[in-house]
Amino acid sequence: MKLFSAEQIYAADKFTIEKQNITGNELMERAATQLFNWLHLRMQGAQVKIHLFCGIGNNGGDGLALARQLQEHGYNIEVYVVNYSKKRSEDFLVNLERLKNRKVWPHFLENGSSWPEIAKEDIIVDAIFGIGLNRPPDDWVVSLFNHLHETRAFILSVDIPSGLFTDAVPENKKAIVKSNYTLSFQVPKLIFFLPETGVFIERWEVLDIGLDIQFLMKTETDYELIGKNEVLPIYKPREKYTHKGTYGHSLIIGGSYGKIGAVHLAAKACLRTGSGLVSVFTPKCGYIPLQTNLPEAMVMTDVDDEQITDIKFSISPTVIGVGIGLGKDKETKKAFSDFLNTNETPLVIDADALNIISEDASLLKKLPAQTIMTPHPKELERLIGSWKDDFDKLEKAKRFSKEYDCILVIKGHHTITIYHEMGYVNTTGNPGMATGGTGDVLTGIITGLVAQNYDPLHAAVFGVYLHGRSGDLMVDKIGYQSLLASDVAEGVGQAFIDLFAVEESRQQESDEQ
Repeated sequence: MKLFSAEQIYAADKFTIEKQNITGNELMERAATQLFNWLHLRMQGAQVKIHLFCGIGNNGGDGLALARQLQEHGYNIEVYVVNYSKKRSEDFLVNLERLKNRKVWPHFLENGSSWPEIAKEDIIVDAIFGIGLNRPPDDWVVSLFNHLHETRAFILSVDIPSGLFTDAVPENKKAIVKSNYTLSFQVPKLIFFLPETGVFIERWEVLDIGLDIQFLMKTETDYELIGKNEVLPIYKPREKYTHKGTYGHSLIIGGSYGKIGAVHLAAKACLRTGSGLVSVFTPKCGYIPLQTNLPEAMVMTDVDDEQITDIKFSISPTVIGVGIGLGKDKETKKAFSDFLNTNETPLVIDADALNIISEDASLLKKLPAQTIMTPHPKELERLIGSWKDDFDKLEKAKRFSKEYDCILVIKGHHTITIYHEMGYVNTTGNPGMATGGTGDVLTGIITGLVAQNYDPLHAAVFGVYLHGRSGDLMVDKIGYQSLLASDVAEGVGQAFIDLFAVEESRQQESDEQ
């Protein structure tokens, strides 16, 4: 699913109006009808009081049209116009008159107004600002937002929570409505998935308002939302007459005294993902633990007992995953640098290998094209430098990716994979995965996919999806607090099977939101 900018959504509105020979107000009526249907399906005429707060632009027009439909069906409503400017959109004025014709008289709120009483059991509809907001709300509007939050009533936002921008992070976090549910028209917005803005959207759902499908399909976007439908075309089925050599030989390089578990997790996940062969290069202290607990993997060791000092091996791997539990000892750093001098094999780089690179930027020039890097936020900051906000972070990540022709997997609740100018926003995963070792599992999964001849970008995007989906499936059995990284590695097979569980796809999409 594409993630469109505000400008592209406005263009889609305009194109739809012209192609379908309708007015802007008719399109607004469609949106209001979808909003009403969503509410009516859940409320079935219940006389819970609904407070609709409407701005004076098109978002407010949506709210007024919704208010009229609710009133026509006998709902208990109260309507407020948040009078933040003297300018009014034409469609807002049309719907204001229609509402007055129904003998519904809105309360006009402005600077100095007293805020209405709202019970905790009531419902608030937030239709104050839409996607066109480009400046902070006035202080008195922020005061209104705070009042809405203090009521503890359920807040339903129309399209996006008021106060959010679509292309920047507001500096004043109190100047944003925190919604319990957001009903987004036609498509979700990128801000739903970024750490600094996603916290204001507890849950979301898309309402189809009939924007022209051909226009949406042909319009190129900078970001794509990745779910089951997006990864299914990437999947490579296994053929009948094949053998272990068909599916590649992965080499996992890492580990140090006390951190052998990291390479164990990565190697296990690599095997579970389908790599035909998996070898591990680790210090001598890892030999017995790995041979004992992971008999499917082959083990080679460094000359040193506790750390990697000289990376030499006799095999010819298809792909190398490096950095997991590696440490940053002086000899290890030199060994890694020397390894990069001669290596031509595709790489997946994580953990301490990333930290070593961040301390010596010259190593970046030694990386093969389309090397995959999987940094967590602090590792990313060491690589690309600090950022002002999430949008700045993504722009810096794109520049870094383009300069060094690498794929950045920015780990987080919605992991975002960056390659040059494109970003791929993942929809799977859950808070239970915030535990040590899950990043090692992700490295193993991606490495295993590259081994099977997946394109590096596809391996990263697909690997992130499988990693999160495994966590989702396992957390249903174990619970958030008890989920372990090893559980995520174990669940990769179920994540593959789930790709073809068509009857469960609708529920999965709901869970992801």
